[in-house]
Amino acid sequence: MKINDYLKRSLSRQFVALMGTFLFVFVIGSAILLFSIHTLNQSYYSQRTELRTKELIIREIKEDFDQAFFDARGYLALKNPALKKRSLSEEKQIRALIKKYNQLDSSKEDKLLGKKLSEFTDYYFVKTLPLAFRDFENGNMDAVIKTANTEATAKVSSFQNSLQAYLKVVNQNLDNNFKRLIKLQTFIQSGFLVFIMVILLMVFRIIRIIFRKVGQPLSQFTEAANDIASGTHMASIVIGAGREDEIGILSQAFSKMARKIQEKEEDLMAQNEELLAQQDELQAQQLELEEALETRKQNEEKLKNRNLLINQISNSLDKQDVLESIVANMCKIIDAEKGIIALYPDKSNGSYGVSESGIKQFLHHMDSGLYERLSAVKEPFTIRRELTSHEKGYHEGDFYCHDLYLPVLSTGDDVAAVMVFTRYGYQFEQSSLDEYMALAKNIGISLDKISLYEKSEEDRKRNQDILDTIKEGIQLINSNGTILQINDQLCEMFNEKDISLIGMGWEEWTARMAEFVEEKEFSLFLQKAIHPDVETFHSENTFIYRLKDGKKIIKVYSEVLFKGEEKLGTVLVHRDITKEYEVDQIKSEFVSTVSHELRTPLASILGFTELMLNRELKPERQKKYLSTIFNEAKRLTALINDFLDVQRMEAGKLTYEKKYIELKPILEKVIELQKINAEQHDITLESCVSNPLILGDRTKIEQVFTNLINNAIKYSPVGGKIKILVYLTNDSVKIDVKDNGLGIPKDSLDKLFTKFYRVDNSDRRRIGGTGLGLAIVQEIMKAHDGKVSVESEYGKGSTFTVSFPTVQGRDDFMEQEKGKEQADRYQIMVVEDDISLAGLMIQELQESGFSVSAFKRGKEALDYMKHEIPDSLVLDIMLEDNEMDGWSLMKEMKQDRRLQHIPIIISSALDDKEKGFSLGAKEYLVKPYETSQLSKAIMQTLLKVGKIGQILVPQNEDSVKKV
Repeated sequence: MKINDYLKRSLSRQFVALMGTFLFVFVIGSAILLFSIHTLNQSYYSQRTELRTKELIIREIKEDFDQAFFDARGYLALKNPALKKRSLSEEKQIRALIKKYNQLDSSKEDKLLGKKLSEFTDYYFVKTLPLAFRDFENGNMDAVIKTANTEATAKVSSFQNSLQAYLKVVNQNLDNNFKRLIKLQTFIQSGFLVFIMVILLMVFRIIRIIFRKVGQPLSQFTEAANDIASGTHMASIVIGAGREDEIGILSQAFSKMARKIQEKEEDLMAQNEELLAQQDELQAQQLELEEALETRKQNEEKLKNRNLLINQISNSLDKQDVLESIVANMCKIIDAEKGIIALYPDKSNGSYGVSESGIKQFLHHMDSGLYERLSAVKEPFTIRRELTSHEKGYHEGDFYCHDLYLPVLSTGDDVAAVMVFTRYGYQFEQSSLDEYMALAKNIGISLDKISLYEKSEEDRKRNQDILDTIKEGIQLINSNGTILQINDQLCEMFNEKDISLIGMGWEEWTARMAEFVEEKEFSLFLQKAIHPDVETFHSENTFIYRLKDGKKIIKVYSEVLFKGEEKLGTVLVHRDITKEYEVDQIKSEFVSTVSHELRTPLASILGFTELMLNRELKPERQKKYLSTIFNEAKRLTALINDFLDVQRMEAGKLTYEKKYIELKPILEKVIELQKINAEQHDITLESCVSNPLILGDRTKIEQVFTNLINNAIKYSPVGGKIKILVYLTNDSVKIDVKDNGLGIPKDSLDKLFTKFYRVDNSDRRRIGGTGLGLAIVQEIMKAHDGKVSVESEYGKGSTFTVSFPTVQGRDDFMEQEKGKEQADRYQIMVVEDDISLAGLMIQELQESGFSVSAFKRGKEALDYMKHEIPDSLVLDIMLEDNEMDGWSLMKEMKQDRRLQHIPIIISSALDDKEKGFSLGAKEYLVKPYETSQLSKAIMQTLLKVGKIGQILVPQNEDSVKKV
């Protein structure tokens, strides 16, 4: 009774009791079934094992007896001793099997069989078989046959049948055991099915109890809860009444809760009626607040867009970005669908929602009446118009839009830009136009600021470009020593990038620049330049330094920059004076060299002249002195001609008389002249072509080879071989002048053809020279479309190579040579006021076969030519005749039809070839020159123009007179 009360007070205890009973019955039933199956199997396997063992033993005994019978009969039939021995040996094995069989726990039948086996074994192996073998061995076959026929054969057969019968019995027992096992297993399986049914019934019973005790009450609770939730109140809840378990307790609590809910609901209904009244009032207030909030949001959005507009136009100086930002933000502020702004007059623009074609159309018609209206009234206005087809989209019918035109005024109250915005559907409020105009004023201020920035930026870039074009390095430094501005030339000098130096402090940039400078005082000068001493500023504001690469010399000077009384900074100007420095050095060397080169021949001329004037000398000695004076005068003339040639080259007035000339005779002539002063040198000429022809000025070509061979002799002071090689290439004639002298350092090769330049070595200083020879050679070769180059190894010699373009003109050259044979037929007139020089010229021309007439005054010569027309005229420009100089005579001749074709060769100390050739001169010889040049010039000129001969002057229509 107590246990039952204990279980009723708790659902969990009831469930535990049910499950415990169920598990107990399940475990006991399962154990009984498993034990029965195990016992049955053990019994079956035990009996089967015993029967199988007996069967095996009897089968082995039977097989051994059969083998013994067979071997015995074989021995009796074949007399094979092995068969005898083997048949007798089977006895031992048979007795062992019989003993094993008797040891089994057997039944009476098994024991009786064992006894029979032992008796038969004794009979056969002890009594019968030995006797039969003995009779057989004794030859008593009749006794053997008798034994076999009487009882032995019958007993053997009976024995074999009994063994066979026993085996059948054993097999039958095995089958019976198996059938019995199957039958018992069937009974056990039936019991198992009954056990399963009992278990299922118990489970169903447990589930039914659980549903009745738990499921039904919970379902009733659910229905009651739904009733309470839907408002259907129960007077009393009888769920689980009288129960003492959890369901009973829950039923009581649920009843109390239902009553309290009913009470609370009544209170809430009263409160709800009051809240409904308050809700109506709050909804009205909410609508008012929402309207106010929406208005606030709109104002905040407009304020945000305005702030964004102001920030973007205030913080950016990019014109295009500002224009795009203005249009985009204004469209948001004024609720416009699209808009555009265009500046005036450059028409820079920004747009929002406008196509490219629309922008072009607006800019094209920007100067129309609408702009004029804005310029006149300077106030915004709106226009109502019908939408165009592309603005309607898929809409049909008539629709209208409103365009707002806003002027953007500059600080000068001029229209700086035009803004146009379009709004679809509703118009722009007039009250908002003032607000839009205020925004336009802010935009105008921003555009003015951008305009000023662009102008200042343009000025800054222009100033920087100007600085970058200056060849000097410019550096602007503030009073603290920080670099404010530099130019590209300074960066190139110090191998620095522009961006890396600007903004660099004093300590850093002075240290970096000092790394490139050899002079230690450079930093001290910069210190004084940035912070100058008033007393020494004007006297010490320049400094010359050399870069460590050794190739550049820089002069830097400083100027303090002031704005009124305020010091803004310091400007440093770095000027590359490398060339000026080198020129100064070259000039200094040149002055000392020229003084030596001029004084030496003048000293010889004065010395030998003084000897000849003050002493009586033998004719041989006089001739020797005169020869020395002549050579020194030629040397002095060549030196002066070099100076004059350089001057003409610089002025671009050096002229050339180019003709077809043979190169080999020129080289041979120059070599012969140079050999006079080169006794220690072996000068050879080798030519890979017979006699190359070039187009050039003979005198200038001789000057080229004279300078080159003379240099080869001078720079081989100890003598040696000098080789001149002439050869042809594809398109040029080349001449190599090679010596084995001092050679030229590599660092001097690029300056070798510079005027006045001489290699700075002590072993070359004593050689002498002006440094003009190679510069003149290079200039002459350029004028002949050729070039000169050099290859040299210091200490081993040099090779100078000149190249001329090949020409095809040998026939013209032969015509020049033939002219020498015809010279005796030409009449030459010489007009020269210097009697001694005129006599020298007459002698030279007469020796060349010309007929010569001479005059001192131009007027006399002109009068003579009107009666006797010469083939050529040699004319001096500066004549004693004040009425007519050489220029006047030439002009008079050109005005006379009979005289204007006479070829004129000018022989004058006045070097004005350009004017001479412009007045019709064929040749222009500048004094002094070799007299042989005059006859050659006349001969070549006459070959070109032909002999004037006789000119026919018509007297009337029917006759002419020979002159």
